Amino acid sequence: MSSSRDSQEISPAEQTQEPAHYIDINGLRKTFSNGTVVAVDDFNLDIEEDEFVVFLGPSGCGKTTTLRCISGLELPDEGEVILNGRDVTFDKPKDRDLAFVFQNITLFPHMTVRENIRFGLDMKTDLSKDEKKRKVEETAELLDIAETLDRQPTALSGGQQQRVSIGRAMVMEPTAFLLDEPFANLDANLRDRMQTEIKRLQRELGKSMIFVTHDQEEAMTLGDKIVIMEDGEIQQVGTPYEIYNQPKNLFIAKFIGSPSTNIFEGTAKINGEEIYIETDDFEVRLPNVRASEFAASNGDMVFLGIRPEYMHVVPKSEGIFNAEIDVKELHGEHDAIYFTVGETPFTVTEPQGQVQDTERVKGVDFDTDKIWLFNEREERIH
Repeated sequence: MSSSRDSQEISPAEQTQEPAHYIDINGLRKTFSNGTVVAVDDFNLDIEEDEFVVFLGPSGCGKTTTLRCISGLELPDEGEVILNGRDVTFDKPKDRDLAFVFQNITLFPHMTVRENIRFGLDMKTDLSKDEKKRKVEETAELLDIAETLDRQPTALSGGQQQRVSIGRAMVMEPTAFLLDEPFANLDANLRDRMQTEIKRLQRELGKSMIFVTHDQEEAMTLGDKIVIMEDGEIQQVGTPYEIYNQPKNLFIAKFIGSPSTNIFEGTAKINGEEIYIETDDFEVRLPNVRASEFAASNGDMVFLGIRPEYMHVVPKSEGIFNAEIDVKELHGEHDAIYFTVGETPFTVTEPQGQVQDTERVKGVDFDTDKIWLFNEREERIH
């Protein structure tokens, strides 16, 4: 018997469902050269309305191609792009209501800053002259370039020019912002300031931003969610803390962190319930791990990973092994001390000036509870 609810007519409001996410990218695949070069493969991601998402990876990993597929500058071979519940996979860029900010600043040199920012409003809206003026001036005020509105772009600094480029995108009030390494051509100090400003701006606007970079420090600074890519595929999606502390595979462990994670090749040795990792140069026991819970067998080849901050320089008699200092570098409040054991280079970070290199051979110790293990397929197993 059907219920009274079943027999009632469902209202149009009830039939309309909110989109699952603000931006959904499903099964995206893009190839070039008649399918012989796979730039992006099986890319799946959801993005919330106020989320700052960073695509991170080495050059050629597919992050910019993915961004161009989202924007409509490239059309995917497979998959779909959903913006706020609307399938825009094959829509033209102008019909997607997205703002794109490029690495190379593209301003019209013959126009003033005001005219550059207003350009999109002139082309795509029928706002009144006063409404355009108000929107341009409000945007310029937010970006701290109000005093430059009547100047030519050539009279501005690199940072100011990039703000104008961002302002031209902002004034259109897009669904989301796509930024392709927009600060790559700025000097280090200006890049740091622009990173702070773009993060503040995103918070104030409450808009989705997708930001492409190969710079891990930039990604960790900006992202609410980081998407790490290699060879056209997503390797891991997570918060900066998750990416840094819980890498899913060896590539991520090595790619994230500066100095990078130390990797030692070894063999798993199981003695009763105790587990040891044996390398050519040392042996270390894994604490708090029972053999019955360990995802490897006795004699399996493994990669041991540990970050430089979890290794320590100690007297020779107190270390897990001894090694000779190659180089010591100042890294702000810490020193990076570079060693080699056998044929394996590794790095230890210690507070500035704590390690003196008058005696070149030092003992090296581990925080053994901070060790990661990866199997022969480079997958994380501990």
